[in-house]
Amino acid sequence: MTRIVDISPLVSPRLGVWPGDVPYSAEWALQIAQGANIDLSAIRSTVHLGAHADAPRHYAGGAPGIHARELERYYGPCQVMEAAIGRGERVRPHHLTQPVRAERVLFRTGTFPDPEKWNADFGALSAELIEYLWRSGVHLVGIDTPSIDPQDDQVLESHHAVAARDMAILEGLVLTHVDPGLYTLVALPLKLEAADASPVRAVLLQE
Repeated sequence: MTRIVDISPLVSPRLGVWPGDVPYSAEWALQIAQGANIDLSAIRSTVHLGAHADAPRHYAGGAPGIHARELERYYGPCQVMEAAIGRGERVRPHHLTQPVRAERVLFRTGTFPDPEKWNADFGALSAELIEYLWRSGVHLVGIDTPSIDPQDDQVLESHHAVAARDMAILEGLVLTHVDPGLYTLVALPLKLEAADASPVRAVLLQE
């Protein structure tokens, strides 16, 4: 029997977003409670909302938007790794406690414990880790923080390391309840024309 493990935070107005970005909000065009025959709503939000996939154009000028990304990148064998790092640290190759065994690797750092309470000192990934993973056959990296680079990093070294190797990125995952190990990842982005990211409903399938 296949178990579906949800690794996406709840999307609500309480969900934290990057400082200066557009928070989630919803409005109603029609409501049954007010006499309409249906409920009908609209939302306004950053595309970097909760669990999301970055598009190359987010960090590389002239690069493709999220609509052009192959869906195969976001579906398939995946490995969850625990990285014992402190707040504000980057995961480096020496932090890995097990061999790389899948083409998609998600990191559980525990440095952004509550998606509704923003902390700016979350953990991130390092450029040397991206290089190591790429050489190990990895083509997607994910993390349980808002970004693979620290909040105060204006250079975005890990994003640019990913761009140079045409890898994919998932950010904003919730992995506190997930044991390290092998799974099947399903985290398909929406087909948003030219968008720099897309929210995803990220789940892990476990046999």
